[in-house]
Amino acid sequence: MKKRKLKNLQFGFALAIIFMMSNVWSAQEEKNNTGFAWKDGAEIYTKICAYCHEAQVGPQILNRELPAAYIRAVVRNGNRAMPAFRDSEIDDESLAKLADFISKKEAQH
Repeated sequence: MKKRKLKNLQFGFALAIIFMMSNVWSAQEEKNNTGFAWKDGAEIYTKICAYCHEAQVGPQILNRELPAAYIRAVVRNGNRAMPAFRDSEIDDESLAKLADFISKKEAQH
C-alpha cells in the first residue's frame, strides 16, 4: 500500500512540474511576442548585472573601459564564475545596448 501511495505522490509531483514548466514556457513566449525591449543598457545592467557586480560577487565592471566586443564575448560564453547567457536570456540587440553602456568610461547606473 505504501509503494502505491509513493508512486501516486511521484506521479503528482511530475504532473505539477510539467504544469509549472508549461506556464514558464508560455510566459517566455508571451514576453517574446509582445515586442518587449529594454529601455537602454543602464536598465539591463541594473536589472541583470548589478545583482552580482554591485554586490561584490562579481568584479566591478563599470568605468573600466572594457571593450564592447569583450563584454559581448563574456556574456555569451561565460568566464570562470560568470555564467554564459543564451540568446533566449538576452537577445543580441539588448546585449549590444548593454556592452555599449558598460564600455563607456563614465557609465552611471
